[in-house]
Amino acid sequence: MTMEAVAARASVGKPTVYRWWPDRHAVVMAALMAGPNPGEGARAGKSAFDSLRNQLRQIATRFASPTGRHITSMLAAADAESELGKAFRSHFVLARRAEGRAILEQAIADGEVRPDLDLDVALDELYGAVFFRLLLGHAPLDASFVDRLMDQAMKGMRGRARKARSS
Repeated sequence: MTMEAVAARASVGKPTVYRWWPDRHAVVMAALMAGPNPGEGARAGKSAFDSLRNQLRQIATRFASPTGRHITSMLAAADAESELGKAFRSHFVLARRAEGRAILEQAIADGEVRPDLDLDVALDELYGAVFFRLLLGHAPLDASFVDRLMDQAMKGMRGRARKARSS
């Protein structure tokens, strides 16, 4: 992806593109962030697991789109310390993790999740599995996978929280 290609596709001159974005990495992040945020309205009266399932499904859907597949290809080819890698990590991955952390913290407070849950490990399990499939492409990243992932994760996260609530 080049700024020349972006300008040509948009039928504008390169200076117009540079007025909006400083480089191609910023264009990629803008494309990725376009549309609804995968965390918007996540809680909205739902259980934590429904909220996380919804967020992860939105991520899967976003990356299943043509734009998402192009971004995935660029990310796979980029150095993790490149501007693109840093932008993706900062503006997408860490933002989704922060939303997930807030959901799980509320779930702990509500007694929906066991109180001794290691949030960092739980977040790595969920988001790590999604981004592993996204970047390696060894199996589909779709709603079916997200549902199986969440069903498996729920068993471990609920653990003693369910027993404590029923006592």
